[in-house]
Amino acid sequence: MRKARQMVMTDYATQLSKFVTHPKTTGAITPSSKNLAQKMVEWTDWESVNTVVQYGPGTGVFTEQIMANLNPGAKFIAIEINSVFAEMTRTRFPRIKVHHDSVQNVHEICIREGVSEVDVVISGIPWAFVSHADQESALDATLSVLRQGGQFVTFAYLNGLLLPEGQHFRKLLRQKFSHVETSSATWLNLPPAFVYRCINNPVAAQT
Repeated sequence: MRKARQMVMTDYATQLSKFVTHPKTTGAITPSSKNLAQKMVEWTDWESVNTVVQYGPGTGVFTEQIMANLNPGAKFIAIEINSVFAEMTRTRFPRIKVHHDSVQNVHEICIREGVSEVDVVISGIPWAFVSHADQESALDATLSVLRQGGQFVTFAYLNGLLLPEGQHFRKLLRQKFSHVETSSATWLNLPPAFVYRCINNPVAAQT
């Protein structure tokens, strides 16, 4: 119990430090809550998942939930642009293939890992702090590796919907994915947040 408490305090300290120095890539002053993390994974049929990619594992809150549901033989690739969080993920989750890189390079990363298509992409990126151009390039890169019928799962802060970038990202999801649904709000998260679940079906893409 003491070790777990120390790990949590370390996660909060790291998150706070990174928010102060890199607010646009960190997005929140505290790690995501366990309740939000559970919503991030509850829609996925994990028995059928052979490959999952995680964007921005950060302090590992979402990563823990993915690992708890993932089949032992499934492949897990993480992409983290922050070097501190990348090294933290490598240390805490040695099974995961961690790449200190941009998600825009996910196609090249998958090729290096011998992956032809991905079943699920789970993102911890704070999209309301990402430029319109980078949002679009990241989603296009995601669709280049996500299999037909595959899932893209991400979250958004409720206050982020007030920002132009948050509104633009919401529109982009509906333009690029055939099906987009949202969870109820997680009010205990700081800030409160909800989850987007998107299905890749190019034939039926929304307009």
